[in-house]
Amino acid sequence: MADAAPDELTRPQKRVLKRLYNGRTIPVIVEQTPFLTYRDATRFLLALPRDAREAAYAVMKAQEKEDRR
Repeated sequence: MADAAPDELTRPQKRVLKRLYNGRTIPVIVEQTPFLTYRDATRFLLALPRDAREAAYAVMKAQEKEDRR
């Protein structure tokens, strides 16, 4: 993740988020905020400081794994 500037997401992160939000009908909840689209999620993540961004991304990614079960 060192290849990304502090104000952008890495390419793998973007791919995971696009896959997660593609055709989603049930929102992903992070910090009591629902996200239904890739655009909303990326705006939220980019507004956060780097450490908080990584934590919120991890929550989204974990929710994706739960949804696949």
